[in-house]
Amino acid sequence: MIHVKTKFERPDADVVNRLAAFSSATIHEAQGRRGALSSRIKPIDRSMSFCGPAVTVACAPQDNLMLQVAIHYAQAGDVVLVGAQEMAEAGTFGDVLGNAMKAKGIAAMVTDSGVRDTQDLIELGLPVFSGSVSIKGTVKETLGPINHPIVFGDEIIYPGDILRGDADGVVVVRREEAEEVIALSQARDDHERELIKLYHDGGNTIELCGLTEKLKEKGLLVED
Repeated sequence: MIHVKTKFERPDADVVNRLAAFSSATIHEAQGRRGALSSRIKPIDRSMSFCGPAVTVACAPQDNLMLQVAIHYAQAGDVVLVGAQEMAEAGTFGDVLGNAMKAKGIAAMVTDSGVRDTQDLIELGLPVFSGSVSIKGTVKETLGPINHPIVFGDEIIYPGDILRGDADGVVVVRREEAEEVIALSQARDDHERELIKLYHDGGNTIELCGLTEKLKEKGLLVED
């Protein structure tokens, strides 16, 4: 098996930038409630946000050898996505590797394992999303695949898929579906803005959410 694949198709930067205008929740809903990664994966600081193509990495638990290899091959704007079998008790990533990523212009780090040096990473300004925070050290022993499809957070992710992360979590968009998802996300945003305006103009949730007939069918009883 070839461990490291260096050639895969990335989305155009313009597509990534336009998708970044929408929240992870909006994208998830707009593409048919698909693509949301496990809700355990959260930013180490709620202000962190990113959007970019995935560089996929599989690491053994408590082992960050292939993460370091992935940083070497990743390009500016990429999101390094590390699946380490959801090993919470391991600090697989910290400020030293964070600075290596920042120096290369890598867009973000996402892992289902743990990270450490979180205060330094926050000050560095690199978006870091993880399943846990742990100070426990790791080894560098086991080879694994880079830029192969990976199961991460209940989703299959292919290299070049677009990852969008913000305070609420991370969603994946297939590279070939990105234009459609952008249009669907814009339509959803427009609809929600109109709803908010109608609420402020005095509208109510039952009517505006189309619940009148549904509640009648279910036999909702309201005290006079």
